[in-house]
Amino acid sequence: MIFRQATADDIELIASLAHRIWKAHYPDIITQEQIDYMLEAMYSRDSLLRQMKEDHAFTLAYEGADAIGFLSVSKKQERDYFIHKFYIDSSRQKRGIGKALFTHVLSLLNQPKRIELTVNRMNYKAINFYFKLGFAIERCEDFDIGSGYFMNDFVMRYGL
Repeated sequence: MIFRQATADDIELIASLAHRIWKAHYPDIITQEQIDYMLEAMYSRDSLLRQMKEDHAFTLAYEGADAIGFLSVSKKQERDYFIHKFYIDSSRQKRGIGKALFTHVLSLLNQPKRIELTVNRMNYKAINFYFKLGFAIERCEDFDIGSGYFMNDFVMRYGL
């Protein structure tokens, strides 16, 4: 397992991974139209560049030469962080890769006190994974993401 910090040169790779992972995972959770809308909104070249400029730190996970996932995190306040994206290729899940990626990123953060993320309330697989990492559900929120689409999420917190 190899982890490395992504740069703007990795934008196409991140977008490609996101498309592959989302198209395999999300059709049972949200509509294909919403998947397409969100992929364009969050994984276009311009959007990923903007996220990187806004200090979203992307870490790529590799198994051998194959990129198999990524995690992006940013600092909200002193010692408070937010995980924006956390994805592992579905064919590589349940092998400890996600936990290893999270542990690696955690070691890079400056003495984190609190880490938050959002997860779709119907994404049981991810919710259970986050529970195993030590996250707890803090609250429910519905986020209007435009064009009539909403993210119906749990806000989860990892307290240290």
